[in-house]
Parts: sequence; structure tokens; C-alpha cells
Amino acid sequence: MGTYLDRILAAHRARAAADDRPVGELVARARAEPPARGFAAALRAAGGVGVVAEVKRRSPSKGDLAPDLDPAALARAYEAGGATCLSVLTDRDFFAGSPDDLRAARAATGLPVLRKDFTVSPADVCDARLMGADAVLLIVAALDDDELAELHRLALDVGLDALVEVHDEAELERALAVGATLVGVNQRDLVTFEVDHERAVRVARAMPAGVVRVAESGIRGPDDVAALADAGFDAVLVGESLVTSGDPATAVAALRAAGARAGARPGGADR
Repeated sequence: MGTYLDRILAAHRARAAADDRPVGELVARARAEPPARGFAAALRAAGGVGVVAEVKRRSPSKGDLAPDLDPAALARAYEAGGATCLSVLTDRDFFAGSPDDLRAARAATGLPVLRKDFTVSPADVCDARLMGADAVLLIVAALDDDELAELHRLALDVGLDALVEVHDEAELERALAVGATLVGVNQRDLVTFEVDHERAVRVARAMPAGVVRVAESGIRGPDDVAALADAGFDAVLVGESLVTSGDPATAVAALRAAGARAGARPGGADR
């Protein structure tokens, strides 16, 4: 059965196939960029559960969320609310994002920024570094083992952190096999696009110590963050509920507070 991911990936792979830029030159330019801000390091140092707050204009399932958002103003609001890092959608066709959104958000704050996109080629990794990202997303379901290993190595080589996204235990094994130490669990089903709120809790049980754990998708508010904190997550990546909240700074602050309270409870998860 085809999935939303299949359709998006087909478009991205077609674009990558048509890209005739010399990869060696892109890699050299990416390596020459100033040092990144340290996405994974920020999450490790967050205290409680970090919040990766997302700049997201639309989604394939929900349509427009905040099509006229100002990425710089939103990033500043997220930072004011206590966000640990930013995530910025740069996919144009399906999410209405752009590299300009990432550049504007990063320039407006001191926070590390994840390029949230569908990475399928070495050029995509280099482009993330060149547009100013501090981390790149690698979706295990979108890549074969050789591609995953190659793109993970390249990301580290050019100074990026790699958030390796999984959906189940089998994908987690593949992520760990390439040396991933920053792992996101996407709670959204690839076929139905529905959110399974037990998915992250279940997959977290299979993660070894030392992996920075990020829960993604379907995080609606403080109660969800508290549950994920108890499951051992270091951070949550949240987009839709923040961009539609009306007060993103307050919304981020509420998530951070929930994560801090859960971590401070007797018997709270040791991350």
C-alpha cells in the first residue's frame, strides 16, 4: 500500500536525480561552514524534557496550520517560552516551508536548528549545513541500509547532528546499527497517518542507555509530555499544537514545566 511518505519521497528522489551539482564541491563547502550550535548537546543539557519547537506552515493531513507565520517572530516566541531547539520545515510542495524559513528562524535566536525535511541524498545533507542548520533529519523508513549509513556518516563529517527517525523496534535496530545516538520516535502511522500515543513509550523500552530520545508527532499538551518524560524521553518535538496555540511562548513554557515536574517526581525516569 502506498503511503503519504511514498508520495513525498518520490518527489524528493526525482529532484535529487536531476541535481547535477558536484557532490565533492558541496561537501567541501559544507565542511568549511562555521561550527554548528550543537543540537544534541543542547538536548542533553536541557534539564527535564527539552522542547524542540517547530516552525510549520501546513501538513499533508491537516492542510494549512499557520500559512502566514513569521518564522523569525515565531522563533523568538519559542525561545522566550524556554524552547531548547528549533525544527524548521523546508519542504515546499507538501509543507509550504523553505530554506528561507530556516535562515530567518535561526538568525532570530541562539537556538540550534533542525532542518526538517526528507533527506535522500548527500546533496540534501550538504544543503542543510549550507543553509545554516545544526542538525539534519534521517528517516529510517525512507532509506535503505546503505543510504542510511552513508548519510549518517556524511552528516557527522560536515559538522551536523543527525536525528534518526524511527517508527518501530525494527527501524530502531537499523538506526542503532549505523551508530545513531540521537533517535526520534515518530508516533504517526505511515499508512493511516493516525497517531498512536503508545508507540513512543513502547519503542523507548528498546533503546539503550546513552541514546538521546526524542518523541515526535501528536503531542497535544503537558499531559502528553509528562507521560513521555516518565517513559524516559529527553525531548519532544512539537509543531501543530504550538503554531495553532495563539500564544506559542506560553504553550512552550507549559510543555517545559510539565517535563520538569515529571522528571522531579520520586521514581521519575532516569534519562
